[in-house]
Amino acid sequence: FVIKYRAKPGQRAVYSHGNNALEIVWTAVPSAVFIILFLISASTWANIKIFKPKGDVEVRLVAKQFAWEYHYPGPDGKFDSDDDVQIDGDLYVPVNKKVLLRMQGTDVIHSFFVPVLRLKQDILPGREITAWFEATKTGKFDVPCAELCGPGHSGMKGWLHVLSEEEYQAWAAENGVSNPESGN
Repeated sequence: FVIKYRAKPGQRAVYSHGNNALEIVWTAVPSAVFIILFLISASTWANIKIFKPKGDVEVRLVAKQFAWEYHYPGPDGKFDSDDDVQIDGDLYVPVNKKVLLRMQGTDVIHSFFVPVLRLKQDILPGREITAWFEATKTGKFDVPCAELCGPGHSGMKGWLHVLSEEEYQAWAAENGVSNPESGN
C-alpha cells in the first residue's frame, strides 16, 4: 500500500466515501445479533441476578487477605448472634438445595470462583453482594480466588463440600449450625 498509493507528482488524491449499503449492513447485522442474544438471555439473566430465590441454606462469606471465612447461623437460626459458627476455608452445603451466599470483603477486591458451578462473583470491600447456587452433585470442589488480591493470592484457596442431605444434617448437628430441614 505504501508503494501503490504513494504520492505521485501531478496526481491529486481521490476522495472516496465508501459504500453506504455495505456500511448499513455491517452495522445492522451485528446489532440484530446482539438484540436477539439479549432477548433470548434476558429471562435467564434476571433469574440469576435479579429474582434470587430464598435460600434453603444461607451462608455469610467474608473474604479477606488471604482466606475465605464462612459464617453459618447457630441454633437460634439468626446471624450476628453469639452462637454463629465460623468455618475457615471450607463451605459445606447440601446437594439439590438452593444456597444463598451473602458476600463481604474486608480489604481488597476478591473474586469467589467455583468453576464446577460456573459461579464467579467479585466481592468488594464495604458492600454486601449476594449470589446463589444449587449444586446437583456431591463431592469436594476447588474454590480459588480469581482476583489478584495481593502477594498471598496464590494461597487463597478453599473447598466446597457438597454433601448428601443426611451427611449435611449430621455435619450441621456436629458443628452447631442451624438446619431448617431438621427444625433446629
